[in-house]
Amino acid sequence: MTMAPDHIAGHTVHARRGAVANAFRYSVDYVLIDPDARNGPRLFSRNRFNLISVQDRHHGGPRGKGRGAAWAREVLADHGLEPGRTRLLLLTQPAFLGRIFNPVSFWLAMAGDDLLAVIAEVDNTFGDRHCYLSHKPGFTPIAPADRLTSRKVFHVSPFQKVAGEYAFNFLIARDRISIRILHRNGDEGVVATLTGPRAPLTDRTILTSTLLRRPFGALRTVALIYWQALKLKLKGAHYTARPTPPAEEVT
Repeated sequence: MTMAPDHIAGHTVHARRGAVANAFRYSVDYVLIDPDARNGPRLFSRNRFNLISVQDRHHGGPRGKGRGAAWAREVLADHGLEPGRTRLLLLTQPAFLGRIFNPVSFWLAMAGDDLLAVIAEVDNTFGDRHCYLSHKPGFTPIAPADRLTSRKVFHVSPFQKVAGEYAFNFLIARDRISIRILHRNGDEGVVATLTGPRAPLTDRTILTSTLLRRPFGALRTVALIYWQALKLKLKGAHYTARPTPPAEEVT
């Protein structure tokens, strides 16, 4: 049985660690979908134009040329997760009138209420993408207190070096989600969180979030990123030019 899409009226918090302090908190709308389902409210669509939509070409593989869930299942199988053992979900910001920029989306491999693996799909403003796969040995269930680490290999912010490591914490519950990402590079780094309640996605919530509380979708996201970049530049943070992206697709 497929799952109807959920809406997460969430908040994201970013706090910079180190000599140049900066922090912000913004509201953000995510959807949690079964990528194989086609059900949902009238103002939401899969793989076609609508007020908001999630399209396979935006996820799973190169940006704009994604293969959706098929790609995610191949990655999980290549790393040892048996096909058919889990149900796959996608946590992402939807496209607004076909336009999208997603700093990070999450492919979630679930067995019942247990989270077994996560693929964090990270995009930067330079047109690049890299994915980080997180799981415990043997794909045992991931608890909220479990800290899963990965070496940072991808350029995201020009004010942070491609060095150090990420530590991920995940809570995917029936009533809410909570994700914490710590980038640690000595005394430098960033703490980022995404939290919010889960509720059924309806036409009413779509209209409220996209037209009243947070209009303009991807344009708003990009504008906020550049606003924070300007603040860091004015505070004297060192700017690092974009390096060559990693050759591998998944770390």
